[in-house]
Amino acid sequence: MADEVVKKVRTRHFQNAKANGIKITGLTSYDQLTAAIFDKAGIDFLLVGDSAGNNVFGYDTTLPVTVDQLIPLTRAVAGAVKRAFVVADMPFGSYETGPDEALHTAFRFMKETGAHAVKLEGGVRSAEQIRRIVSAGIPVMAHIGFTPQSEHQLGGHVIQGRGERVEQLLADAHAVEEAGAFAVVLEMVPAEAARRVTEELTIPTISVGAGPHTDGQLLVWTDWAGLTSGRIPKFVRQYADLTGVLTDAARTWTADVASGAYPGPEHSYED
Repeated sequence: MADEVVKKVRTRHFQNAKANGIKITGLTSYDQLTAAIFDKAGIDFLLVGDSAGNNVFGYDTTLPVTVDQLIPLTRAVAGAVKRAFVVADMPFGSYETGPDEALHTAFRFMKETGAHAVKLEGGVRSAEQIRRIVSAGIPVMAHIGFTPQSEHQLGGHVIQGRGERVEQLLADAHAVEEAGAFAVVLEMVPAEAARRVTEELTIPTISVGAGPHTDGQLLVWTDWAGLTSGRIPKFVRQYADLTGVLTDAARTWTADVASGAYPGPEHSYED
């Protein structure tokens, strides 16, 4: 929404962006330092994702992440922004049993963190949960295609919506729109399938590895900034090498301490 003058991003700005062909930008954030930087840079929305499992807590997957772990992270992000729209990710096990559990989780995030919306995974299977949360006045961002919380059922990181499976993707997309979601994340689906979903829906589509034909783009910030060890997804372009920068800085500081170059006279207090 860089071409649109917005003092504070609201759900209506997502709809306006789609209507006017203005691309929406999103990054994950898990702390007040990065949140303030991304907010100042003009990123439209910040997702406090359950990807914190990999990038904050050191888990192999997102599955162990709990609501109690995400709430303080979300509170830190929400408290640091002035413009960006903050979305809290509802982790695995916090909404699957039905609409009542989903609403309870959403209430916790909204009351305890200052977030502006929640996100949950699943299309048709999560439609009733989305409808219940939206009916209580809480905005919902949906998430379909590859859903990381279901990676074991999906057989790992597998592209979704190929061939005849595009019909299921479309069914999921229409289900979350009809349930009241204000936007939907499409993760790891073919670009042409994402185009079709984007053309059929009236709500904005946000790509995570779903190509260029969506209404916006979302990336995990540590992937985007080169601060992730291991395999980087094909769809990620790294815009910085923070691993290299921090490694060089740490080695230089270690050498300076060892040699006595740090601290110098300018870093010491006088009597």
